[in-house]
Amino acid sequence: MPVEEIMICSKHIADKNLKIAFAESASAGWMASEFALTPYSGDILLGGIVCYDACTKEELFEVPKKVIDKYTPESAEVTRLLAEKLDKFFKCDIAVAVTGLTTPGGSETPDKPVGTMFIHILLPAGKYCAHREVFEGTQKEIIGQAIQRTGQLLTELVENYEVPQMAELKKL
Repeated sequence: MPVEEIMICSKHIADKNLKIAFAESASAGWMASEFALTPYSGDILLGGIVCYDACTKEELFEVPKKVIDKYTPESAEVTRLLAEKLDKFFKCDIAVAVTGLTTPGGSETPDKPVGTMFIHILLPAGKYCAHREVFEGTQKEIIGQAIQRTGQLLTELVENYEVPQMAELKKL
């Protein structure tokens, strides 16, 4: 069973007839698999891409090496670019990207300790959420908490999102 936050946001996404896709680094596909376990998966989930290594972010998502070198592969800047470039692979209404540090040995610093996760969510019409949070626990617990938080953030965004009507779409 998926976590409660994913069940709730999946229902909201389905109620608004929206489609979702993922670019996952630290969570390595776990987030998309949570959505796949909901009864709404066939209506909302388009898919996900695991881009764990920096070279995958560069080569597949065309994140400039200079951006990765400047900010690190686990950063708000890289996470935003991953979310923005998901439309290269999926015709989604909601693009979610997640990067972060779940174990020692990466790009951690005193300002970005292990447990720091970056979540970037894009919706149509310029709606978005850029979230940074430091979670505690094991690697599995950090990822689990990030998934729960993503569900909460998605619920807030989708609940307040007004789907454009057909007449409005024709104007765009």
